[in-house]
Order: sequence, then C-alpha cells, then structure tokens
Amino acid sequence: MKINYNHLRYFYFVAHEGNLTHAARKLHISQSALSVQIRTLESQLGHDLFERRGKQLVLSEAGRMVLDYADAIFRTGDELLYQLTHNYEITHRVFRIGAITTLSRNFQIEFFGSLLREPNVELVVTSGSLGELLLQLETHRLDVVLANTVPSRDAATPWVSHLISEQPVGLIGDAAFPDGNRSLEELLSQEPLILPSLDSNIRIAFDALVERLGISVNVKAEVNDMTMLRLIARERIGLTVVPPIVVKDELDQGVLRQIREIPEMRETFYAIVQKRKFPNALLKQLLSRGA
Repeated sequence: MKINYNHLRYFYFVAHEGNLTHAARKLHISQSALSVQIRTLESQLGHDLFERRGKQLVLSEAGRMVLDYADAIFRTGDELLYQLTHNYEITHRVFRIGAITTLSRNFQIEFFGSLLREPNVELVVTSGSLGELLLQLETHRLDVVLANTVPSRDAATPWVSHLISEQPVGLIGDAAFPDGNRSLEELLSQEPLILPSLDSNIRIAFDALVERLGISVNVKAEVNDMTMLRLIARERIGLTVVPPIVVKDELDQGVLRQIREIPEMRETFYAIVQKRKFPNALLKQLLSRGA
C-alpha cells in the first residue's frame, strides 16, 4: 500500500482549517470533492481521521498521529527546497505537554528538560486548568498532562495517572532567619505564614496538621500559583509552606533556607495520559525518567 500524497495534502488542509468549506476554498475544489478525497484516504489507512461534533470537525486519535506525520512530511518538502539554496537541514518530532497553571515551573523543567536538549524535538507546553487540559488530552491535542492531583475517571474517560514524583514540603524562610531551635509547632503558631490557597492539596494537609496540633496560625498571604508563592517567599515577610523544589534556585543561592521539613506533608506529581493505539514514542522515554 502506498499513500496518495494528494489525498494527504487535502487532509492536511482540512485538519489545519478545521472546516471543509474553508479548506475547499483554499484548495480551489468543491466541498463535495474534498469530502470524497478525505474518505478515500480514511479507507486506504483503515481509520477515521475526523470525528464530527455538532458542526465542528475534530481530529480522531489516528487523525492526530497522521497530522503529525503530514506536518513533518510537508515541512521536510519545504526544507528540501530551502536546503538547495541555503545548505540547511533539520528533522524533528513534536511532543505536546499540558501543565496546570499552579504547577511549579522548576518541577516542570526537571521533568521535561531532557527534551529541550534533544536537537530533533519540538516541545509545545500549554498551561491551563485541569479541566481544559484534560479536554485537549481527550481530543489528542496533548500527549500528557502534568498535575498534582488525580482526575476522576469513568468508562468514557479512562485516564491513566502515573505518579512521577513525590516531593517533601518544608517551612522555608530567610537564610538568616533566627529559629532559636523552636519546634515546628512553635514556629507555626508564632510566625506569619505564606500558604498555598485553600483548594490545594498542600493546604488541605496543612489545615489538617494545624487541627491535630490544636494551634492557631497567622496567615499573612494565600496564593494559588507556585511562581507567585516563590516570589513572595523572597520578600522575607514570613515563613512559606512550600515544596523546596519550588524555591530551588533561592535555596541553592543561599537566599532562602529550609527551616523545617514537615514530615506529615508531601506534594505528589502525576503525568496523566489517555490510553491510545498510537502513543507518542517520547512519552515512554519521559515516564521512565520521571519514575
């Protein structure tokens, strides 16, 4: 079996336009003729390439994989023409990662940083809410979603959540902070605190700890974004409850130090994927490194 590249080109235009009418107009053919070409390609490949949701065409899983190859094929054709006059050559693979907006940037870099150093890999990173990212995962626009919570699942959305890291949570303060050998309980009850927001796993565990200890705390700030939490920690207005990886640079530079580790608290990180017939080959590589 050989691929008809005219059919593949028609598919390429429809996939990028997301609309048969617009693609037909660009290709200067009728919409009905274009539909026939797409169906012929689907029959040849043995897979539906699109799913119709209302009036919208959405790529199927097979369609997303075919589009990745089509992008590479037509990009290579453009590069061939460029190379003839500029002596230029490059090939690359695409890997799409979604990360919830509140996730530590340091952790993200630690997880996928190896791909940044591979010359033939294009990394696409998208931030958003867990719900938004899972929708993109479901429609094959992402290969993996990074989160610190496990989403609910059912027969219609069989997510697989890989635990890729478990980080300790610490009480972080200024490098010159005088703890006076105070206990964790004394530090929590006596010092102003910067905490993650109420809906975070860390905050839920922290509130449970405070209740068990039977103490009152002085909350100076509540923040739902780890990057902002890191910046506020640098202001040295109190002690911050945060995984050390979030402030790794400041700890390495001696700007901040961990006053106490909080043994009862851990932050977990998950790589959420969807079962696929055609998984991105780079995913297995990343998951094995993250384990």
